[in-house]
Amino acid sequence: MAQVRQFRFSRDSRRRTIPQSLGLLGAIASCFVLTGCSTESATESTPTAATPAVIEQSATADATTLRLLYTRIPESLNPHLATGFQDFEVARIVYEPLASYDAAGQLVPILAAEVPSLENGGVAEDGRTVIWKLRQNVGWSDGKPLTAADVVFTYEFVHNSEVAAATAQYYKGIKAVEAIDDHTVKITFEQPNPAWALPFTGQNGVILPQHIFADYNGLKAREAPANFEPVGTGPYQIESFKSGHLVFKRNLNYWGEPPYFKQVDIFGGIAPYAAARAVLKTGEADFAHNLQVEAETLDELEAEGSGEVVTTLGASVERIMLNPTDPNRETASGERSSLENPHSFLSDRQVRQAISYAIDRQFIAEKLYGKTGQPTAQLLVAPAPYVSKRISADYDLSRAAALLEEAGWSDTNGDGTRDQDGVEMNVVFQTSVNPVRQKMQAIVKANLEAIGIGVEIKRVRVDDFFSADPAQTNSINRFYADLQTYNVGNDNPDPEVYMSWWICDEIASQANNWQKPNNARYCNPEYDALWQAASQELDPQKRAELFQQMDELLAEDVAVLPVVRRAIANGVSQTLVGLNPTPWDTSTWDIGRWRRAETPQPAVSEADQETES
Repeated sequence: MAQVRQFRFSRDSRRRTIPQSLGLLGAIASCFVLTGCSTESATESTPTAATPAVIEQSATADATTLRLLYTRIPESLNPHLATGFQDFEVARIVYEPLASYDAAGQLVPILAAEVPSLENGGVAEDGRTVIWKLRQNVGWSDGKPLTAADVVFTYEFVHNSEVAAATAQYYKGIKAVEAIDDHTVKITFEQPNPAWALPFTGQNGVILPQHIFADYNGLKAREAPANFEPVGTGPYQIESFKSGHLVFKRNLNYWGEPPYFKQVDIFGGIAPYAAARAVLKTGEADFAHNLQVEAETLDELEAEGSGEVVTTLGASVERIMLNPTDPNRETASGERSSLENPHSFLSDRQVRQAISYAIDRQFIAEKLYGKTGQPTAQLLVAPAPYVSKRISADYDLSRAAALLEEAGWSDTNGDGTRDQDGVEMNVVFQTSVNPVRQKMQAIVKANLEAIGIGVEIKRVRVDDFFSADPAQTNSINRFYADLQTYNVGNDNPDPEVYMSWWICDEIASQANNWQKPNNARYCNPEYDALWQAASQELDPQKRAELFQQMDELLAEDVAVLPVVRRAIANGVSQTLVGLNPTPWDTSTWDIGRWRRAETPQPAVSEADQETES
């Protein structure tokens, strides 16, 4: 592999480019003060604030009612058909996997009686089979017993191509799933599998009841009534599911200790600031998920004393995707952003390198995220064994401008943007409607305009931007823009699935209805070979080195611009205790243990604080 260039975050590089940056800060400030920059094309305003009725209803609930706020409204309570984080978060209150991961990335048994290992005979030495033993006397909320047949059915459901499960990628490479007896499941893999723990664990591994979904294992999967009235093994069961408001009651058949709260109210579609205010300042709610609110504002609200911001630092990275294909030209079949039509300048690695130097990651992290974010040039930031020490980044506008000059791009007509052979260096930069992301767009716009790249900002409705609907042309997988930003990372301590999003086979295209995750259209046989080797390497150290090499290759090719390693920042009432947040499952993974404190106190004890991964 070619030597990876080492970049460094450096305040010195910023000082070296002060003359070029004087106008930059003014442009940033203007965009912050105004509702939008002059080139913005908004397709939706921010989500509406909590209505008085919601706040009233939430505020008058008694102490045994738990009140949770989310920015998006759940569309399904079947995680295997999830359309976004909100579906996983809410469904996890009802459904459970065989095991999940604590903050340190260690497997914790849930429906399993124990975690399989070489020592207990659960994991075969050749890496081809794993045996899970289920807990005895676990039942579904309707009273039916949980058995190994439910685990087998869950695999059959997820594996069924007609279902088109959102979690299917976590179950690849399985040859067979068998019920040895009512409480023993054997998984056989097609080849030695170091990632044997991916299936049936974490938020992607919840078990479905066969007797409820048997008639919907196919094209009718999304018509199942249980997608909205789930029958699970978790601590709570659904009572009502109305748009924007869900009510859960205790599951009287729950196998564990009865949960503290009699009722859980979930409100969706709440604007980030309204959610933060309701928890941190007024105390009208107990929990607000993933507060996308500027750091300074969160600090001001937190100072009011009704709640605190609890951060969980995991693997999530806010990144800027660069489209190496032309989003405006069509193929003969009408496909845009196709490999058949390379981008006029983003297909040039030297141009992408220039853009990387122009992005002020440090400023973005400090200004917008504060304690909830860290500047990064790494795509794979956790767990620690997989993180390369050979990737970092400078902010250097002078170097960025020089690279563009070397690539043949200069402002020949004096209009303020660089051009070459009649092509102007203008880009459309899209992201979802979100206050913090709009300010990030403003910073990036100012950064790029400082080196002669014109930027048109485009804001897209959240549900459209993250849509899996093949007809939605504003989605991240269609990528009908030049740049786009969003946040994602490996949701499992094993990064195999996450890093597979960059192999050639996973490119989102018209041929697969834009359902595959490689929206960067990145294709490099060298990268594919590294991933294939890692997917079979049983030696942990050698495997970690392969993942590091993958990340280094992506950095060398500037296939993506990681910007900020983002913590999940949840607002938590000071009356709420018992939370053990983990970056490897939903925030609600342990909701059965949450309780109300007699006197206000920190929601997470020092012993429970997130362990650096």
